[in-house]
Amino acid sequence: MMAGMSLPLIVVTTVASVEQERALARTLVEQQLAACVQINPIDSVYRWQGAVHEDAEFRLLCKTSAARAPALMAAIRQLHPYELPALHAVALALADPAYAQWIEDSTRDPG
Repeated sequence: MMAGMSLPLIVVTTVASVEQERALARTLVEQQLAACVQINPIDSVYRWQGAVHEDAEFRLLCKTSAARAPALMAAIRQLHPYELPALHAVALALADPAYAQWIEDSTRDPG
């Protein structure tokens, strides 16, 4: 890691459809909030409004810098179709320095 550079984060959310995951992922990368978004189909079991639900969803793993994580999470909240989206960040304990630098470079605030 370069001096002064923080480790990247993975911000995680889920959506219900292919259309939602593609649109959200593309917007986050185009706005330089995420360097990369990986998408996985998953099955979710959760409690919502007093009932247990089972649904097929898509998990989005958004790679970002610590500096851009707040803006990324704000954009997800704004664009997300769910009333209460799953939204959390996982700090990486270790990352390849070149990969971490790519994430940092890819998520620089263009403004």
